[in-house]
Amino acid sequence: RRGRGHPRGNRMNAWLDDAVARLGPDKMAVATLGSHSALEICRGAQLQGLPTLVVAEHGRHRTYAEHFAADAQTGRGCVDATILVDRFASVLAPEVQAEMNARHCVFVPHRSFEVYVADYDAIERDFQVPMFGNRRLLRIEERDQHPNQYDLLDAAEIRHPRLYASHKDIDRPVLVKVLEAERGFERAFFIARSPEHFEAVAEARLDAGTITEAALRSATIEEFVLGTHVNFNFFYSPLTRRVELLGTDTRRQTNISGLATVPSTLQAEILDFISPKYEEAGHVAVTVLESMLEMIFEAGERFVAAAERLYAPGVIGPFALQSIVVPGPPKKDFVVVDVSPRVPGSPGIAATPYSAYLHGRSVSVGERIAMELRAAAYKGRLGEILT
Repeated sequence: RRGRGHPRGNRMNAWLDDAVARLGPDKMAVATLGSHSALEICRGAQLQGLPTLVVAEHGRHRTYAEHFAADAQTGRGCVDATILVDRFASVLAPEVQAEMNARHCVFVPHRSFEVYVADYDAIERDFQVPMFGNRRLLRIEERDQHPNQYDLLDAAEIRHPRLYASHKDIDRPVLVKVLEAERGFERAFFIARSPEHFEAVAEARLDAGTITEAALRSATIEEFVLGTHVNFNFFYSPLTRRVELLGTDTRRQTNISGLATVPSTLQAEILDFISPKYEEAGHVAVTVLESMLEMIFEAGERFVAAAERLYAPGVIGPFALQSIVVPGPPKKDFVVVDVSPRVPGSPGIAATPYSAYLHGRSVSVGERIAMELRAAAYKGRLGEILT
């Protein structure tokens, strides 16, 4: 599928000009933060012959510095080097950035990078390491900013759940998207069916300390959409101007997924003692009906075009439309409930057949990023995919 091209314009800062000038096919490494999808990114880079570096936090570093560290003698592992920091936000420290630049790194962001840095202005202005993708697009994940993912979906004419400005307007089951008190990036979502039910559940969560008043005030209230969860994981290449479907997956969440295995007659009893959590536990590869592919691609293409208008230069590389497949009438459709404008959190999508249909073999998100980097370097077009 052909997407629309991105006019790049004069978007490159002086430091980025200099950094890009120092990069080349044989003078480039891939770096990322040691969480979320770091191993996926590193393995993909390794398959394309690019050195890898992970910025790892003390106490969470052994995965990268030991268990999956690259060993030249045996050929095992995928992490060539690590930089240890006391906390993930230190990835912004000048000395850490200097080391990455000295190693000719291109940084690949993921959700944990956004969460632990927790400052989009700093990501956009102060992080002076070339980044694969559009760093300005990362902030659309925060629903309290504008334009946000809802604005993008509206501009792309992609269906999303109905939004409620106030809990007093609730007239059907809704999903209240509120963040956890202890970990501001984890979800403490809950379902409510009326204004009174909302108030009762919210009060119980506040009393238990699960959420805060501030988080509740900034919560998003969405229509509850019942259907099958499927994430559509895309890749947009500015080099080919093509939208690719790399794979599809569904998610597993801690006790909310476990609740589905309990007989319905016992669920109410269990919920008297346990609060359900929409907390990620893992992902499972899943395929979709071939008859749906046309509408899935069209949504991806419209999203790319809308992102170009709202957040120039638009989408670069991976993005995902996390969706609920719903029945008709008039016919089966999907509702996008979340957007990931960066590497998705599911390495298992390579187990689905869609990348192989296009590339002749299964290609993971990490390897597709590395393929784009190498192609751009050989063509002298790195400035089109780095920000």
